[in-house]
Amino acid sequence: MGFFSAARQGRRDDVELGKGLWRRAHDRFNRGLDRYHQVLEGFEDETLYGELVDIANELSELAPRVRQVCVEAQRRFPSNGLDIPGPLSGVHRALSTAGNSLAMTAEAAAMLRLAVGPVPAGAASVRRRAESVVEQVHDAERRLAEAAGGGPTPT
Repeated sequence: MGFFSAARQGRRDDVELGKGLWRRAHDRFNRGLDRYHQVLEGFEDETLYGELVDIANELSELAPRVRQVCVEAQRRFPSNGLDIPGPLSGVHRALSTAGNSLAMTAEAAAMLRLAVGPVPAGAASVRRRAESVVEQVHDAERRLAEAAGGGPTPT
């Protein structure tokens, strides 16, 4: 992304996400996603690498969903600070947990990269952590829908 493209994206993010709580949740998720992709560089085991790339694709598909939740949360409860609005505290908690889980997913992938010899379970540990990220993003979406008065969303 060029300098001007990055500046335009930054201004767009300021408008859509604000400069507070929701922006931080969004950016944290994306940093975790970037870190996961960085860990994939240099994997020598092709089979394991293929499993991890599949997981990376699934996690990447969550980024627009996280952005949508953060944009909608910013629209409802604008934030330029770190105060968590009561009605959306569950949404923030789910997004925060998803960001932490994504960082742990990247960490699990890094540990696989450092493993000596064959890894009998393959990417199972990374898969489990990635599944929790998916669940937490779904939880944030569900909580946002409930806060809107739409009631629980079907699972």
